[in-house]
Amino acid sequence: MNILRPRQLVGEIAVPGDKSISHRALILDSLAIGNSQINNISPGKDCLSTINCLRALGVRLTKRDGKRPTIMITGVGNAGLTEAKNVLNAGNSGTTIRLLSGVLSTQNFLSIITGDSSLRSRPMKRLIEPLRLMGAEIYGRNEDSLAPLVIRGKKLHGVSYTLPVPSAQIKSAILLAGLFALGATTIKQLQPSRDHTERLLKRMGAKLENNNTYVSLTPVNSPLAAVDLQIPGDISSAAYWLVAGAIHPNAKIKILDCGVNPTRTGIIDALLAMGARLRVENQRLEGNEPVADLHIQSSHLKAIEIGGDLIPRLIDEIPLLAVAACIAEGKTVIRDANELRVKESDRIASTGQELSRLGARIEELPDGMVIHGGKTLLGMEVESHGDHRLAMSLAVAGLVAGGTTSIQNAGVAEISNPDFWEELNKLARY
Repeated sequence: MNILRPRQLVGEIAVPGDKSISHRALILDSLAIGNSQINNISPGKDCLSTINCLRALGVRLTKRDGKRPTIMITGVGNAGLTEAKNVLNAGNSGTTIRLLSGVLSTQNFLSIITGDSSLRSRPMKRLIEPLRLMGAEIYGRNEDSLAPLVIRGKKLHGVSYTLPVPSAQIKSAILLAGLFALGATTIKQLQPSRDHTERLLKRMGAKLENNNTYVSLTPVNSPLAAVDLQIPGDISSAAYWLVAGAIHPNAKIKILDCGVNPTRTGIIDALLAMGARLRVENQRLEGNEPVADLHIQSSHLKAIEIGGDLIPRLIDEIPLLAVAACIAEGKTVIRDANELRVKESDRIASTGQELSRLGARIEELPDGMVIHGGKTLLGMEVESHGDHRLAMSLAVAGLVAGGTTSIQNAGVAEISNPDFWEELNKLARY
């Protein structure tokens, strides 16, 4: 994919449905009793992996395609899932394999779940350990640290567990296992992580209490209530246009109906701290999730230091934030982001490597990076490393770089946002 610097970035868009919420809605409505409809489901390959796994487990899901896809689900309840006839394939989706592992640990049958080569290299011991504390029989390869995972489901018991690192995926897997366990489950968080699972469980009738430091769940006595949902726009997808609008010298962009869950809006806070001309308007609540319209225009950004509690709220956007830091005035420091080492790529190493090809000056840290801003980027050939977020971040860099930026394996963006290139073409004026 070749990217040229446009004369303008201007327009109004609605980004695809939130990927994180879509996964959780698919799984929890499948575990409910009754019919439900999920509108504006994320169209990316990751959520398709969850859909295919649920179908293999006996759930009836009917997809109505369109610009904003809809899924109709006939929930089967926890007792209605059936053993898959083959190995379950989570593709590239860490959310799929981890959340479904929590569900499968409670089922009275054997499951094997795997994924692509990238997913099979991502850490699973942090998932296996708490599920085993609940009584699960779950095994992985390489001393239980990697997928494929073999799970022989059984009746579990509640647990009190402290998350060693902030991870909404692990937290959600424990909650899904605890939903049908014997006794309450309590999770302590050293740092808060995204809370979509908690919000949706409450809406479906589960007895759950939570704040920034803990989550307490009482197992359900009756089936979850199936709920219809309108999935808000994905803040992680909107983030690319927020940064593009801030760093391009002639930009004015409006993003409609975007999710602004406070556990996910670290990118907004970071950009505002850098001096971005960004407004959040028309705030409201839809389906227990906060939604708003976002306005961004050309800005003069300044460097900041990022770390601590902010990191879990923008962990997926750090490669993109590094692009903003390349243009910003001063030295930006990002710390406490060790989790980036075990994403679809080593995002600390790959982000630094590829942005450096464009002329950025980046120092790699064990848990982050130092970006020396104010550089003029020059288009070159760069590589996505098979990482959808890096591919899109490099595209944003290409929008302000001189010459042509050629991104190898750019099609990987469809894992989370198949509309990305269409959105770019809609906003760019050459």
